[in-house]
Amino acid sequence: MVILPAVDLLDGQVVRLAQGRRDQVTVYSKDPVEIARRWVEAGATWLHVVDLNGAFDGTYVNLPFARRIIEACGPGVRVELSGGIRTAETLAKAIEAGAARVVLGTKACEDPDFVQMAALRYKEKIAVAIDAKAGQVVSRGWVASTALTPAQLAGEMLKLGVQTIICTDVSRDGMLQGPNLGLLNEVLGVGVTQLIASGGVASIKDVEQLKTLEPKGVSGVIIGKALYEGTINLEKAIRVLNNQ
Repeated sequence: MVILPAVDLLDGQVVRLAQGRRDQVTVYSKDPVEIARRWVEAGATWLHVVDLNGAFDGTYVNLPFARRIIEACGPGVRVELSGGIRTAETLAKAIEAGAARVVLGTKACEDPDFVQMAALRYKEKIAVAIDAKAGQVVSRGWVASTALTPAQLAGEMLKLGVQTIICTDVSRDGMLQGPNLGLLNEVLGVGVTQLIASGGVASIKDVEQLKTLEPKGVSGVIIGKALYEGTINLEKAIRVLNNQ
């Protein structure tokens, strides 16, 4: 199980949103590369880089910043890119930029054929984000509701060949209220074996709770605001996961 520090980009700046709301933004840095290096120096082997402009508007505009992060971190660090990846061209550009994994969100809800094509072509480099609010999947930067439950969508994605699922409780994202273990267990229940938890992680205790789900299939946890606000020390959290 690994920790993936979140580097959320909005207009080229590192930010965090409360519950994914564009009008609830906190800017933490104007230098995404410096932030990425900070987490790598603390021991991160994966980074979760999100283009929030893309998530809201459908076009991955922060790719130049993502590429700089990938180049600066070097071959020992793997970067997954997310947010606004909704065309074959954008997906190819993200892979060409050096992404170890590319996350599809809105396309998973709206175009399963696209997801199947991506999984067949890029295999383990494709992950699907399942963003949930009040028991239903949301898309398009978390502002559009769907009729799907998280478990239903996860099951469908497994059938299409997707190996990795990223599951976020939108209502807890950026709120430091702890992860939604019930939601995670629900998704694990359909046979997901590589689940990355996201949303609400606020303390080392939360990390320890998620660690107990590793035998069921939780392979990673994305941590954002807790790192930026200092409620979790990344080096200590990594030691906890490594049982040191």
